[in-house]
Formats: sequence, C-alpha cells, structure tokens
Amino acid sequence: MLGKVALEEAFALPRFHEQTRWWASLFAVDAEKHAAEITDIRQKRIEYMDKYGVGYQILSYTAPGVQDIFDPKEAQALAVEINDYIATTIKDLSERFGAFAAGPDGEKAIFYDQPEWDEFWATVTDLDVQFYLHPRNPTGKIYDALWADRKWLVGPPLSFAQGVSLHLLGMVSNGVFDRHPKLQVIIGHLGEHLPFDLWRINHWFEDVKKPLGLKESCKKTIREYFAQNIWITTSGHFSSPTLQLCLTEVGADRILFSVDYPFENHKDACAWFDAVELNEIDKEKIAKGNAKKLFKLGKFKDDNA
Repeated sequence: MLGKVALEEAFALPRFHEQTRWWASLFAVDAEKHAAEITDIRQKRIEYMDKYGVGYQILSYTAPGVQDIFDPKEAQALAVEINDYIATTIKDLSERFGAFAAGPDGEKAIFYDQPEWDEFWATVTDLDVQFYLHPRNPTGKIYDALWADRKWLVGPPLSFAQGVSLHLLGMVSNGVFDRHPKLQVIIGHLGEHLPFDLWRINHWFEDVKKPLGLKESCKKTIREYFAQNIWITTSGHFSSPTLQLCLTEVGADRILFSVDYPFENHKDACAWFDAVELNEIDKEKIAKGNAKKLFKLGKFKDDNA
C-alpha cells in the first residue's frame, strides 16, 4: 500500500553522533548503522520510505534526549535546539515530513497525571495538538529495585510497556481526560499490552473500584477513553494476531500505522502490514486515513493512492 503515514519515527542531532553510537551499542546489533540512520533525515530515510510505500513520517526526538537532562534551563535550551533543528531540516520537505515538538520536564521519573499538570494539558488542547506518550528506560531507584537484576527485560521486552501502561492508566484514573475531554494521547507498540487487558480493567474499574470511590475521578469507562481520547500505533509490533485483537478491543478508527524506525526497519513493518488480511476500508484507515484526520494533514506523497 502506497502513502502510508508513520509516526513513531526517531531522529537525533548530528552533533551527538558519538553519544548516539555509544547509546546504541547498549541495544543495537550494529551501533554504527543505527547512529548513522537516526541522524539522517534527507537521504537513507527517504530511500526507505520510497521503497516501502511510506508517504509521510512524523518525527520524534530520540533518547538520550531532553528527558535525560534534569536541570530545567539546560533541558529547555536543548528542547529549543532540537525543535529549531528539525523545523529547519524538513522545511522544504513538508510533503514528506512533520515532527512532534520536544519539551523539557526537568525532573526524574515524572508522571503527567496530577492536577499540577492541568495547565500543560489545557495548553495542548487549546493548541489542538496531539501528545505522543513514548516510553523511556527506567532510571534511579526504580531501575535499582526492579530492573538491575533483570536488565535484559529493559526496553521493548517489558519495561516500555509497563511504564507507558502505568502512566496512561494513571491519567485515566486520576481524571486527566475528564478535565480535558478533547485531549488526544497516542501510545505505540499496539497499545503497550493494554488492549489485551481491557476487559479485566473495565471489570475492576466498573464493578469494584468505582463503588469504592474511583468514580469521583474517573467519570467514563476505560473503553470510552480509548474511543474518545486514546490512539495506538503498530510501531515495533508487527503481529497479525495482536492486530486482530486490537481491532476487536479498540477498533480500526483508533489504530495508526507506524514503523519505529530505526529501532525497527521499514521492510519488516511495511511488508507485514501490506500483506496482513484486512478489509480495504479498515486497512486504509490504519495506513493513513486516521492519521490524515487526526493530524489534519495536507497533501503528501501518494496520499490518495
């Protein structure tokens, strides 16, 4: 399928090439290749996009990044540099690329589900922009207590899904979406295990937790939040049975295609999605239709193919 839109696609500042290569050596089989691909925007990336039918990418800054800087002024300065860099780099490629803005938080292990973040969420909804909630590696005491003796589970095998699912359910149960009903949050990797647990979450929220008091901060059902506020992508999770589960539990209207490049490759993502057995209407929605509506995209390569 031509004209696919991908939106969990990473980049890094070229000036951090050595740092990026060192970091990649912790997880990548070929750290040099990873570092070269993640700092490239205009050459190899576009070659992959053209070869595998991706018409448009929405880029995000990678780790190690702003979230690893705990001094607020330094974090803000880096965020500004990142945003200025990517805006300049893709300015003449508006039919191929967009980008999520990077922002500083300035604290360790921060959660965005408390009332002190309401001003931030109000700004997000006022600007009518989307928030991509992406995982990060556990650090500090959390890493020491839970992951130090289980280091091979850090990242995609387990910690990413655990961190994002905890964060998102915190936003649900602490009323973020009730206070900001127009807020749109995107999570990757076919929902970070949450679609599998929707029945159980809904059962305990509605039948047990709400009678005990959860209803004071969680006005709707978990399924309503997924239908109105939450999106999932296929990034880094190219499983047809899992996609079918997500179609049943979440629905085609809330699923977005993505690759997770360069942590994953275009060939695996695109060959899988192009071959997956799915009716044409739902396939078009997931490939690009949902993204076109959500991000209000204009013309891009093969958008109407």
